[in-house]
Parts: sequence; structure tokens; C-alpha cells
Amino acid sequence: MTDSPLTTPIVFLLGPVPVTLPVVVTWGLMAAMTLGSALATRRLRVERPGRVQTVLELVVETLRRQIAETMQADATPFLPLLGTLFLYLAVANLSGLVPGLKAPTAFLETAAALALVVLLASQALGIRRRGLWPYLKGFAHPTPLLLPLNILSELTRAFSLSVRLFGNVMSGEFVIAIVLSLAGLFVPVPLMALELLLGLVQAYIFTVLAAVFIGGAVGTIEKG
Repeated sequence: MTDSPLTTPIVFLLGPVPVTLPVVVTWGLMAAMTLGSALATRRLRVERPGRVQTVLELVVETLRRQIAETMQADATPFLPLLGTLFLYLAVANLSGLVPGLKAPTAFLETAAALALVVLLASQALGIRRRGLWPYLKGFAHPTPLLLPLNILSELTRAFSLSVRLFGNVMSGEFVIAIVLSLAGLFVPVPLMALELLLGLVQAYIFTVLAAVFIGGAVGTIEKG
């Protein structure tokens, strides 16, 4: 019988604190990505770059161009956050295709934590770019009567961001698990190929929406 998608398995206890499966998988992915980045960037050269360096530069430039087009601003200050967010989401979403692993983004806690990072980052970057008082006054635009609704809008956007990611990744893994239990090993292969594509698409959508929210907070685009 398939477990409920809302349950979070506990792997071990760290004193009184339970350490859950998505936390352990996230730690593993972060360690693997850090090690991979260190190995891939240890021999960077300005002249005659190797194949790995060429691929890395292509990925970074594609992310920079996409962020700049979305936010209608220089992407340099936002590339570390949004680029890291996209790479982590892509790896995390696809980790569910590895036998024995479950994507951490298929758990509501991970999706909510990522949405909280975007919410806090957008507020911090908005205050830094526009100043504290002008930024806070923006919540009372166009009339102070809309202040509660504008604050509620900020919170609901973060909530929708987390639910969208969790729902899409969890449903994909849930369908594959059901088909696998009913039809055996080979039938789900086309579904796994589709899940691979959807994992990358969900990482792209989450990152673009995060760029839109941050762009609205710093004032480079109109807040929706």
C-alpha cells in the first residue's frame, strides 16, 4: 500500500529532534553538488576552456539571460540566489528517479522552506534596494485601505509557490509508484522520462516566479 504523500518519514533522532527523510536527502544532494562544483571548477582557464568549463559557462549565461529578461534588470546581484535555487530544484526534482530515493521537493516541508526563502529574500532585497520606509509605504499603495490585502497577498503568493511545487512533484512520483506496483518495472519508463522533463520544468517555473516576486519587491517590474 502506498504511504500518504503528507507523511514525512523519520530516519533517526538527533536528541529530541527528529531528522526526516527529506532533510537527509537534501544534505546528501548539497554535499554531492558542492563536491561536483569543486571538481568541475578547479581548473578554470580564460584561454582554451575545456568541455566542462564550456558547459558550465553556457548554463550560467543562460540563467543570467533568463533572470535579466524576467526581472528587466541586471541579473548580477540576483544570480547567486536564483541560479542556486534553480540548480538545487532541478537536482532535487530529478533525484526521485534514482531507485531508493524520494525527491525532497515531494514533501510539503521542503517546498514550504524554499518558498519561505523566496519570501524573506524578496523582502530583504526590496528594503535594501528601495529603503525601509519607501518599501513599507508600498504596501499602502494605492490607498492605505488596501494595506491588509497587500500584506495578505505577499503571504498567499509564498503559499501558492510552495503548494504548486509540492503538488506537481509529489503527484508525479505518486503516479509512478502506483503504476510500478501494478505493472512491473518496464512500463513506467516512459512515465519516468516524462517525470524527468516535468522536474526540469517545475524547477524553471519556481525560479521564474521567484524572479518575478523579487523583481516586484525591488521595483524593476510592476508587482502583480
